[in-house]
Amino acid sequence: MISELRELYQETILDHSRKPRNFGELPAAQYKAEGYNPLCGDRATIALALEGDVIKDIRFKGAGCSIFTASASMMTESVKGRTRSQAQALFERFHDLITSDPSQASGRSVPELGKLAVFAGVSEFPVRVKCAALAWHTLKAALEGDPTPVSTEVSESSSGDGGGHAL
Repeated sequence: MISELRELYQETILDHSRKPRNFGELPAAQYKAEGYNPLCGDRATIALALEGDVIKDIRFKGAGCSIFTASASMMTESVKGRTRSQAQALFERFHDLITSDPSQASGRSVPELGKLAVFAGVSEFPVRVKCAALAWHTLKAALEGDPTPVSTEVSESSSGDGGGHAL
């Protein structure tokens, strides 16, 4: 059964990677943020249109590996129609999922993540955690209205002197 579940998860990630949802420009965007993962080469732009406090529409642009693309695609589907605080809470749950100790994976409760639970296995591959997290951290910056680019790598420019955000 576990191998069948892993196969389903892989199929879901491949589907979103090959046919990303909500990919492209969002002319009516009120908020935008950019992110970069120099380790893998992933680049992201997240654009949001809010109606009140609700994410009315969201799009992403960029290029990257299949984990990044699938994560961005599924993220956009998951946060559309949610409030800022609901999207922030989902970010926290997703981040906990992909950064938790893999040996503790069986004890994690992920039903509230729905389809996003397919990324549970990413925590077993630390180099891929940044690929899965990039779109989410870029979303967080967009929701906060922060124009500073997000980076998955710590650099001198992200050390608190007004440079980019490091994950």
